[in-house]
Amino acid sequence: MRKSDDMIKVVLAGQYPEGTYEAVRKLLPETEFSLAAVDTQEAYDLMTDAQIMILRIFKAPREVMERNKNLKMILRWGAGYDSVDIKAAGENGILVTNTPGANAGSVSELAVLLMLAVGRKLLSHEACLKRGEWSKNTFLDSSYSLNGKMLGVIGAGNIGRQTADKARAFGARIQYYDEYRLSPEMEKKYELEYTALDDLIATSDIITLHIPLTQKTRHLIGSGQIGRMKQGAILINTARGGLVDEKALADAVREGRLLGAGIDCVEEEPLSPDDPLLNTPGIIVTPHIGGGTADIADRIIPMLVEDIEDYAQGKTPRHLVNGAFLN
Repeated sequence: MRKSDDMIKVVLAGQYPEGTYEAVRKLLPETEFSLAAVDTQEAYDLMTDAQIMILRIFKAPREVMERNKNLKMILRWGAGYDSVDIKAAGENGILVTNTPGANAGSVSELAVLLMLAVGRKLLSHEACLKRGEWSKNTFLDSSYSLNGKMLGVIGAGNIGRQTADKARAFGARIQYYDEYRLSPEMEKKYELEYTALDDLIATSDIITLHIPLTQKTRHLIGSGQIGRMKQGAILINTARGGLVDEKALADAVREGRLLGAGIDCVEEEPLSPDDPLLNTPGIIVTPHIGGGTADIADRIIPMLVEDIEDYAQGKTPRHLVNGAFLN
Protein backbone atom coordinates (compact mmCIF):
# COMPACT_ATOMS: atom_id res chain seq x y z
CA MET A 1 0.00 0.00 0.00
CA ARG A 2 1.25 3.48 -0.83
CA LYS A 3 2.06 5.91 1.90
CA SER A 4 -0.22 8.96 2.07
CA ASP A 5 2.55 11.25 0.87
CA ASP A 6 3.08 9.02 -2.20
CA MET A 7 -0.55 9.16 -3.26
CA ILE A 8 -1.70 11.39 -6.10
CA LYS A 9 -3.87 14.19 -4.79
CA VAL A 10 -7.02 14.80 -6.84
CA VAL A 11 -9.04 17.94 -6.10
CA LEU A 12 -12.69 18.24 -7.06
CA ALA A 13 -12.79 22.01 -7.61
CA GLY A 14 -16.17 23.66 -8.07
CA GLN A 15 -19.80 22.92 -7.30
CA TYR A 16 -21.14 19.57 -8.43
CA PRO A 17 -24.33 17.51 -8.35
CA GLU A 18 -25.00 15.76 -5.07
CA GLY A 19 -23.13 12.47 -4.79
CA THR A 20 -20.32 13.44 -7.19
CA TYR A 21 -17.58 13.20 -4.56
CA GLU A 22 -18.75 9.76 -3.49
CA ALA A 23 -19.01 8.52 -7.08
CA VAL A 24 -15.49 9.70 -7.97
CA ARG A 25 -14.12 8.28 -4.72
CA LYS A 26 -15.68 4.91 -5.47
CA LEU A 27 -14.02 4.67 -8.91
CA LEU A 28 -10.52 5.89 -7.99
CA PRO A 29 -8.37 3.31 -6.16
CA GLU A 30 -7.91 4.53 -2.59
CA THR A 31 -4.40 3.06 -2.51
CA GLU A 32 -3.29 5.37 -5.34
CA PHE A 33 -5.35 8.55 -5.08
CA SER A 34 -6.46 10.87 -2.32
CA LEU A 35 -9.52 13.03 -3.04
CA ALA A 36 -10.36 16.47 -1.70
CA ALA A 37 -13.20 18.87 -2.49
CA VAL A 38 -12.91 22.65 -2.86
CA ASP A 39 -16.27 24.29 -3.43
CA THR A 40 -15.76 28.00 -2.70
CA GLN A 41 -13.80 30.60 -4.63
CA GLU A 42 -11.94 31.60 -1.47
CA ALA A 43 -10.76 28.05 -0.81
CA TYR A 44 -9.87 27.59 -4.47
CA ASP A 45 -7.76 30.75 -4.44
CA LEU A 46 -5.85 29.46 -1.39
CA MET A 47 -5.24 25.97 -2.80
CA THR A 48 -1.58 25.21 -3.49
CA ASP A 49 -1.22 21.42 -3.37
CA ALA A 50 -3.36 20.01 -6.19
CA GLN A 51 -1.70 17.44 -8.46
CA ILE A 52 -4.80 16.58 -10.49
CA MET A 53 -7.74 18.96 -10.60
CA ILE A 54 -11.27 18.30 -11.82
CA LEU A 55 -12.63 21.74 -12.68
CA ARG A 56 -16.16 23.09 -12.92
CA ILE A 57 -17.25 26.77 -12.71
CA PHE A 58 -13.85 28.02 -11.47
CA LYS A 59 -11.22 29.23 -13.93
CA ALA A 60 -7.63 28.11 -14.32
CA PRO A 61 -5.43 30.95 -15.61
CA ARG A 62 -1.63 30.82 -15.46
CA GLU A 63 -1.48 32.05 -11.85
CA VAL A 64 -3.48 29.05 -10.61
CA MET A 65 -0.95 26.73 -12.23
CA GLU A 66 2.00 28.66 -10.82
CA ARG A 67 0.46 28.57 -7.36
CA ASN A 68 0.00 24.79 -7.53
CA LYS A 69 3.60 23.80 -8.23
CA ASN A 70 2.88 20.06 -8.46
CA LEU A 71 -0.13 20.33 -10.75
CA LYS A 72 0.09 17.78 -13.56
CA MET A 73 -3.42 17.56 -14.96
CA ILE A 74 -6.63 19.61 -15.26
CA LEU A 75 -9.84 17.84 -16.25
CA ARG A 76 -12.74 20.00 -17.37
CA TRP A 77 -16.21 18.88 -16.33
CA GLY A 78 -17.90 19.42 -19.71
CA ALA A 79 -16.86 19.97 -23.30
CA GLY A 80 -15.77 23.62 -23.10
CA TYR A 81 -12.28 24.46 -21.88
CA ASP A 82 -12.01 28.21 -22.49
CA SER A 83 -11.87 28.65 -18.69
CA VAL A 84 -8.40 27.06 -18.75
CA ASP A 85 -5.28 28.72 -20.17
CA ILE A 86 -4.30 25.66 -22.22
CA LYS A 87 -1.18 27.33 -23.59
CA ALA A 88 0.13 28.12 -20.11
CA ALA A 89 -0.77 24.60 -19.07
CA GLY A 90 1.24 23.14 -21.92
CA GLU A 91 4.23 25.33 -21.12
CA ASN A 92 4.14 24.00 -17.57
CA GLY A 93 3.75 20.38 -18.66
CA ILE A 94 0.15 20.21 -17.43
CA LEU A 95 -2.28 18.01 -19.34
CA VAL A 96 -5.76 19.43 -19.99
CA THR A 97 -8.71 17.22 -20.86
CA ASN A 98 -12.44 17.65 -21.34
CA THR A 99 -15.47 15.38 -21.55
CA PRO A 100 -16.72 15.80 -25.13
CA GLY A 101 -20.24 14.69 -25.89
CA ALA A 102 -21.16 13.91 -22.29
CA ASN A 103 -23.46 16.92 -22.00
CA ALA A 104 -24.62 17.00 -25.63
CA GLY A 105 -28.05 15.58 -24.84
CA SER A 106 -28.88 18.02 -22.06
CA VAL A 107 -27.48 21.12 -23.82
CA SER A 108 -29.32 20.29 -27.05
CA GLU A 109 -32.54 19.81 -25.07
CA LEU A 110 -32.17 23.29 -23.58
CA ALA A 111 -31.46 24.80 -27.01
CA VAL A 112 -34.72 23.40 -28.40
CA LEU A 113 -36.59 24.32 -25.22
CA LEU A 114 -35.49 27.94 -25.66
CA MET A 115 -36.53 27.93 -29.34
CA LEU A 116 -40.02 26.78 -28.36
CA ALA A 117 -40.32 29.07 -25.35
CA VAL A 118 -39.25 32.18 -27.28
CA GLY A 119 -41.32 31.32 -30.34
CA ARG A 120 -44.48 30.62 -28.34
CA LYS A 121 -44.05 33.61 -25.97
CA LEU A 122 -44.10 31.29 -22.97
CA LEU A 123 -42.82 33.75 -20.36
CA SER A 124 -44.95 36.58 -21.72
CA HIS A 125 -48.08 34.46 -21.24
CA GLU A 126 -47.00 33.50 -17.73
CA ALA A 127 -46.44 37.15 -16.80
CA CYS A 128 -49.88 38.10 -18.13
CA LEU A 129 -51.65 35.33 -16.25
CA LYS A 130 -49.93 36.32 -13.01
CA ARG A 131 -51.29 39.85 -13.55
CA GLY A 132 -54.79 38.48 -14.05
CA GLU A 133 -54.76 38.96 -17.84
CA TRP A 134 -56.09 36.07 -19.93
CA SER A 135 -53.61 36.35 -22.83
CA LYS A 136 -55.08 33.76 -25.19
CA ASN A 137 -55.06 36.18 -28.13
CA THR A 138 -52.60 38.80 -26.89
CA PHE A 139 -49.57 37.33 -28.67
CA LEU A 140 -51.37 35.47 -31.43
CA ASP A 141 -49.75 37.53 -34.19
CA SER A 142 -46.23 37.14 -32.78
CA SER A 143 -46.17 33.47 -31.80
CA TYR A 144 -44.62 30.87 -34.07
CA SER A 145 -44.14 27.12 -34.09
CA LEU A 146 -40.90 25.34 -34.95
CA ASN A 147 -42.62 23.32 -37.66
CA GLY A 148 -41.51 24.36 -41.15
CA LYS A 149 -38.92 26.88 -39.95
CA MET A 150 -35.35 26.99 -41.25
CA LEU A 151 -32.95 26.33 -38.38
CA GLY A 152 -29.37 27.45 -38.92
CA VAL A 153 -26.93 25.45 -36.79
CA ILE A 154 -23.53 27.08 -36.34
CA GLY A 155 -21.18 24.33 -35.20
CA ALA A 156 -21.80 20.71 -36.22
CA GLY A 157 -20.19 18.92 -33.30
CA ASN A 158 -22.02 16.56 -30.96
CA ILE A 159 -24.27 19.25 -29.49
CA GLY A 160 -25.03 20.91 -32.82
CA ARG A 161 -25.95 17.60 -34.45
CA GLN A 162 -28.17 16.55 -31.56
CA THR A 163 -29.89 19.94 -31.57
CA ALA A 164 -30.57 19.50 -35.28
CA ASP A 165 -32.03 16.04 -34.70
CA LYS A 166 -34.35 17.24 -31.96
CA ALA A 167 -35.51 20.29 -33.92
CA ARG A 168 -36.12 18.11 -36.99
CA ALA A 169 -38.52 16.04 -34.88
CA PHE A 170 -40.61 19.22 -34.52
CA GLY A 171 -40.68 19.69 -38.30
CA ALA A 172 -37.83 22.19 -38.67
CA ARG A 173 -35.65 22.25 -41.78
CA ILE A 174 -31.92 22.29 -41.07
CA GLN A 175 -28.88 24.00 -42.56
CA TYR A 176 -25.49 24.27 -40.92
CA TYR A 177 -22.16 26.03 -41.01
CA ASP A 178 -18.92 24.84 -39.47
CA GLU A 179 -15.38 26.08 -39.99
CA TYR A 180 -14.51 22.46 -40.67
CA ARG A 181 -17.16 21.15 -43.02
CA LEU A 182 -18.36 17.60 -42.40
CA SER A 183 -17.59 14.90 -44.93
CA PRO A 184 -20.29 14.11 -47.52
CA GLU A 185 -20.89 10.84 -45.66
CA MET A 186 -21.43 12.67 -42.34
CA GLU A 187 -23.72 15.24 -43.97
CA LYS A 188 -25.82 12.45 -45.43
CA LYS A 189 -25.88 10.48 -42.18
CA TYR A 190 -27.03 13.44 -40.10
CA GLU A 191 -29.19 15.02 -42.85
CA LEU A 192 -27.32 18.32 -42.70
CA GLU A 193 -27.06 20.78 -45.58
CA TYR A 194 -23.92 22.93 -45.56
CA THR A 195 -24.37 26.68 -46.06
CA ALA A 196 -21.86 29.52 -46.02
CA LEU A 197 -22.00 31.50 -42.78
CA ASP A 198 -23.27 34.73 -44.33
CA ASP A 199 -26.01 32.86 -46.19
CA LEU A 200 -27.03 30.97 -43.07
CA ILE A 201 -27.33 34.20 -41.10
CA ALA A 202 -29.45 35.82 -43.82
CA THR A 203 -31.81 32.90 -44.48
CA SER A 204 -32.43 31.18 -41.13
CA ASP A 205 -35.59 31.73 -39.08
CA ILE A 206 -33.72 30.54 -36.02
CA ILE A 207 -29.95 30.52 -35.47
CA THR A 208 -28.43 28.34 -32.76
CA LEU A 209 -24.77 28.52 -31.69
CA HIS A 210 -22.70 25.46 -30.81
CA ILE A 211 -19.06 26.53 -31.15
CA PRO A 212 -16.23 27.28 -28.70
CA LEU A 213 -15.21 30.79 -27.74
CA THR A 214 -11.88 31.79 -29.28
CA GLN A 215 -10.34 35.05 -30.39
CA LYS A 216 -11.69 34.26 -33.84
CA THR A 217 -15.26 33.57 -32.71
CA ARG A 218 -15.65 36.39 -30.17
CA HIS A 219 -18.69 38.42 -31.25
CA LEU A 220 -19.15 36.13 -34.22
CA ILE A 221 -22.73 37.40 -34.05
CA GLY A 222 -22.09 41.14 -33.85
CA SER A 223 -24.18 44.12 -34.86
CA GLY A 224 -23.45 43.55 -38.55
CA GLN A 225 -24.56 39.92 -38.47
CA ILE A 226 -27.63 40.75 -36.38
CA GLY A 227 -28.52 43.44 -38.92
CA ARG A 228 -28.46 40.83 -41.70
CA MET A 229 -30.70 38.34 -39.89
CA LYS A 230 -34.25 37.84 -41.14
CA GLN A 231 -36.92 40.13 -39.78
CA GLY A 232 -38.46 38.34 -36.81
CA ALA A 233 -35.68 35.75 -36.46
CA ILE A 234 -34.67 34.11 -33.17
CA LEU A 235 -31.14 33.69 -31.82
CA ILE A 236 -30.20 30.88 -29.42
CA ASN A 237 -26.87 30.69 -27.57
CA THR A 238 -26.25 27.70 -25.31
CA ALA A 239 -22.54 27.57 -26.20
CA ARG A 240 -20.39 30.33 -24.72
CA GLY A 241 -20.79 33.92 -23.60
CA GLY A 242 -18.82 36.27 -25.82
CA LEU A 243 -20.03 34.76 -29.08
CA VAL A 244 -22.76 37.41 -29.27
CA ASP A 245 -22.69 41.20 -29.01
CA GLU A 246 -25.26 41.33 -26.23
CA LYS A 247 -26.04 45.04 -26.53
CA ALA A 248 -26.69 44.75 -30.25
CA LEU A 249 -28.91 41.74 -29.61
CA ALA A 250 -30.96 43.48 -26.93
CA ASP A 251 -31.36 46.55 -29.16
CA ALA A 252 -32.55 44.41 -32.09
CA VAL A 253 -35.16 42.60 -29.99
CA ARG A 254 -36.34 45.76 -28.28
CA GLU A 255 -36.74 47.51 -31.66
CA GLY A 256 -38.70 44.56 -33.09
CA ARG A 257 -36.15 43.55 -35.73
CA LEU A 258 -35.73 40.16 -34.06
CA LEU A 259 -38.58 38.22 -32.44
CA GLY A 260 -36.45 37.25 -29.47
CA ALA A 261 -33.54 35.24 -28.15
CA GLY A 262 -32.76 32.40 -25.78
CA ILE A 263 -29.46 32.91 -23.97
CA ASP A 264 -27.83 30.44 -21.56
CA CYS A 265 -24.32 31.92 -21.73
CA VAL A 266 -23.36 35.56 -21.17
CA GLU A 267 -20.07 37.43 -21.24
CA GLU A 268 -20.06 38.40 -17.56
CA GLU A 269 -21.56 35.97 -15.05
CA PRO A 270 -23.63 36.62 -13.04
CA LEU A 271 -25.74 39.20 -14.86
CA SER A 272 -26.69 42.39 -13.07
CA PRO A 273 -30.47 42.59 -12.44
CA ASP A 274 -30.60 45.75 -14.55
CA ASP A 275 -28.85 44.17 -17.55
CA PRO A 276 -30.73 44.80 -20.83
CA LEU A 277 -30.86 41.06 -21.52
CA LEU A 278 -33.01 40.59 -18.42
CA ASN A 279 -35.21 43.57 -19.12
CA THR A 280 -36.05 43.13 -22.81
CA PRO A 281 -39.34 41.32 -23.48
CA GLY A 282 -38.71 38.47 -25.87
CA ILE A 283 -35.32 37.51 -24.45
CA ILE A 284 -35.15 34.51 -22.13
CA VAL A 285 -31.98 34.12 -20.08
CA THR A 286 -30.99 31.02 -18.12
CA PRO A 287 -27.94 30.94 -15.80
CA HIS A 288 -25.60 28.66 -17.78
CA ILE A 289 -27.58 25.49 -17.00
CA GLY A 290 -27.21 23.70 -20.34
CA GLY A 291 -25.21 20.82 -18.94
CA GLY A 292 -26.48 21.21 -15.39
CA THR A 293 -28.60 18.14 -14.74
CA ALA A 294 -28.20 15.71 -11.86
CA ASP A 295 -27.91 12.70 -14.16
CA ILE A 296 -25.11 14.14 -16.31
CA ALA A 297 -22.61 12.96 -13.71
CA ASP A 298 -23.37 9.38 -14.72
CA ARG A 299 -21.80 10.11 -18.12
CA ILE A 300 -19.03 12.51 -17.13
CA ILE A 301 -17.48 10.77 -14.12
CA PRO A 302 -16.40 7.58 -15.96
CA MET A 303 -14.72 9.74 -18.63
CA LEU A 304 -12.83 11.71 -15.97
CA VAL A 305 -11.67 8.58 -14.18
CA GLU A 306 -10.62 7.02 -17.47
CA ASP A 307 -8.33 9.98 -18.22
CA ILE A 308 -6.92 10.05 -14.68
CA GLU A 309 -6.06 6.35 -14.87
CA ASP A 310 -4.47 6.87 -18.30
CA TYR A 311 -2.24 9.56 -16.81
CA ALA A 312 -1.34 7.43 -13.79
CA GLN A 313 -0.33 4.58 -16.13
CA GLY A 314 1.86 6.86 -18.25
CA LYS A 315 -0.55 6.86 -21.19
CA THR A 316 -1.83 9.85 -23.14
CA PRO A 317 -5.32 10.65 -21.82
CA ARG A 318 -8.01 9.91 -24.35
CA HIS A 319 -9.61 13.34 -24.14
CA LEU A 320 -6.47 15.52 -24.21
CA VAL A 321 -7.10 19.00 -25.65
CA ASN A 322 -3.75 20.81 -25.28
CA GLY A 323 -1.37 18.41 -26.97
CA ALA A 324 -0.21 21.13 -29.34
CA PHE A 325 1.15 23.17 -26.42
CA LEU A 326 2.94 20.42 -24.54
CA ASN A 327 6.72 20.38 -24.73
